[in-house]
Formats: sequence, structure tokens, C-alpha cells
Amino acid sequence: MTINKDQKYITKTLAGETNAFSFLIEKYKVMVFSLAFKMLNNREEAEEVSQDTFIKAYKNLSKFKGESKFSTWLYKIAYRNCLDVVKKNEKRYLTATIDEVTENKVKSTDDILTKIDKEERSKLLKGCLQKLPEQERSLLWMFYFDEFSLKEIQEVTTLSVANIKVTLHRGRKKLLAIINRSVTSELIDNYGR
Repeated sequence: MTINKDQKYITKTLAGETNAFSFLIEKYKVMVFSLAFKMLNNREEAEEVSQDTFIKAYKNLSKFKGESKFSTWLYKIAYRNCLDVVKKNEKRYLTATIDEVTENKVKSTDDILTKIDKEERSKLLKGCLQKLPEQERSLLWMFYFDEFSLKEIQEVTTLSVANIKVTLHRGRKKLLAIINRSVTSELIDNYGR
């Protein structure tokens, strides 16, 4: 039903009713901003990317053929805009090597995380996610938080499904290493024993 509703406003916009596009902006502005903020970790840049995404979507609306959901098509535009900003600013993100993660560390980190209350755990995870390289962070967000399928992620990123799976796997391992380093001795003392 949502797809039909989106198509209704797309058709109206293409027919010259420019105000119809405001429905699509209103409906997807949080999704677009959320992606941009997660990838860029900067509110001003995320706002600029969001605006640019809707401008590009509006200008290229006739190219949307309905082969995927409108939200996936829009997400792809936002994702690419974010990549452009990252490349332009040459941001560096802390990376952890996969070798740093051992089964023992993963188990102890998981044990500690299960004992931390939900709100504190969410805050910790979001902070740790920001330390991942942009591509791994965005793929983890799309898959786990936005609940995109591998096919939808492939449409957004144009990566192969195999590459997405490898990146998700490496991203999870790096995230666990970052979480392990971020869990202070105080947290370990309070929750780990």
C-alpha cells in the first residue's frame, strides 16, 4: 500500500504538481537524515546531504522506474552523497584489526553487554559504531537497524552480495574489538564480575 501511495505522489510530481513531492520529503526526511548522520557523524553535513538528496531525487524523479521501492532508490542517492562528502573531507575513522578479536574477548564482551541496561548498551553501541570505517558502519546500520535485505543493500551500494557479506562479517568483528576496548575497567568491575 505504501508503494502505491508513493507512486501516486511521484506521478503527481511528474505531472507538474510540485507540491506533491513535499509528501515524499516529509515521509522520508528522517530516514535520509538518519543515514547521513550515521555515516558522517556531523549534523551540519548530514543536513546538507539530506537537502542535496531530495534536490537530486526531485531533478531525477523521471529516472525512477519503480523496479525497487522508492525508499531504496532515495537511500541510494543519500548513500552516494555521503560517500562524496567522506571522500571530499578525507575523514579518517579508527579501525581495529580483525586479529585483535579472539573468541575469549568476544565472549567476555558479550557477557558484559548483556548485563548492561538497554539504554546504556544502546549508547555504547552507537558510540562504538561511529569509530568504524564509513562503509562498514553504514552496512551494519542498513542491515541491523534499518533492516534492509542483502538485495536492498546491493541496490543502494552496488556492491555484490558476497562483498556485502564479507564487509558485514569484518564490520562485526571490528565492532566487537572496538567495544572491547571501549568497555572501561569500571564497567568490567561493575557488570563483568
